[in-house]
Amino acid sequence: MSKHYTNREVYVPKVEEIQKELAGVEKLDDFFGKEGVIAKLFARTIEEMLEGEMNAHLGYEKYESKGRDKENSRNGKRTVKVTSSNGSQEIHVPRDRNGEYKPKLLEERRTNELEEKITALYAKGTTTQDIAETLQDIYGVEVSSQTISAVTDKVWPLVEEWQNRPLDSVYVIAYLDALYIKMRLDGKITNVAVYTVLAIDVEGRKDVLGHWVGDGAEGANFWLSVVTDLQNRGVKDIFIACVDNLKGFSEAIAAVFPDTIIQKCVVHQIRNSLKYVTWSDRKAFMKDLKLVYQAKTREDAESELLNLSEKWSKKYPAAVRSWEENWSELSAYFDYPFEMRRIIYTTNIVEGYNGQMRKVTKNKRVFPSAKSVRKLLFLAHRNIEKKWTMPIPNWAKIRNQIAIRFEGRYAI
Repeated sequence: MSKHYTNREVYVPKVEEIQKELAGVEKLDDFFGKEGVIAKLFARTIEEMLEGEMNAHLGYEKYESKGRDKENSRNGKRTVKVTSSNGSQEIHVPRDRNGEYKPKLLEERRTNELEEKITALYAKGTTTQDIAETLQDIYGVEVSSQTISAVTDKVWPLVEEWQNRPLDSVYVIAYLDALYIKMRLDGKITNVAVYTVLAIDVEGRKDVLGHWVGDGAEGANFWLSVVTDLQNRGVKDIFIACVDNLKGFSEAIAAVFPDTIIQKCVVHQIRNSLKYVTWSDRKAFMKDLKLVYQAKTREDAESELLNLSEKWSKKYPAAVRSWEENWSELSAYFDYPFEMRRIIYTTNIVEGYNGQMRKVTKNKRVFPSAKSVRKLLFLAHRNIEKKWTMPIPNWAKIRNQIAIRFEGRYAI
């Protein structure tokens, strides 16, 4: 019975080989470096797999004469470089006399490697032209913008799956914010808001619930559709929503989640109120304002707000009035201990996330479509969330506070 040859025979390095390589290890670089044990074993594994491909191509093993195809045979080897995470390695590739053998393993690896490199560069916001130049320098291949688009479009099913995935039923905190990009909309280049919801789940871990590309400037009406989408995907309760001072924002959230406590961003409020204060008075005004938002209790804060009003309202009525009119939603954080206050009085968490997104989008002067925006933001998000391996600081203590404050809504 003739032997059956497969295209891929798994090669496992022999114990003796590994022991021989390990004998020369004196430092970590001897093991993990470009010329280290791992790199050598990797090269040897690829070479053995290529020999398996050649066996399948010719129909007999190396040095085997029985059943040999006399019209073709082995004809030495050629050397090629293969790039891995351990650097570039020289691989000896077998040849046949008829020149018919094409190493599928290397071709597949090269294709996968190029696609991974294109996707990785695209995810960092690298322009199409720069991606093409980089691939030309590294691999010596020419890649068109159409090819780059086709490669990155392969992630689109993942984008749709992520954006429409079922969500948890309860989130402790949700931060809502928007970043702006230039996009071609109805034939015109328009500033478009991209809406982001970053939430903290009951385990204290950050989770971006989605990216929604708007149809123009940021607005409360679109935020209502975003919040409704969260509900449709399974969210039943959000304890605290941290938002900026956009008019109608609170009403949009309350329409879907009426029990959610709204905390307007104090940092946004400070910036907005200082717009009405001259440079010469800003230092003195801020000194009095800090006594308000840094107070230990709500009662102390309200007393200091009264003092601020008496001292500055005649000179800067708009600056003081904005605090008075929004006080109920600016002061929600005073109902919680310090550990919770520091994570809810500002939307810095989601602004920091959007700041990382801006680093990626800044090289894209104009996006051709909402699809291209979502594709890039999804790839960038995958890189960012890799670092989110731990709950937010002091979560065990915060969790106990939440369990007491939201008794009946928080399942222990």
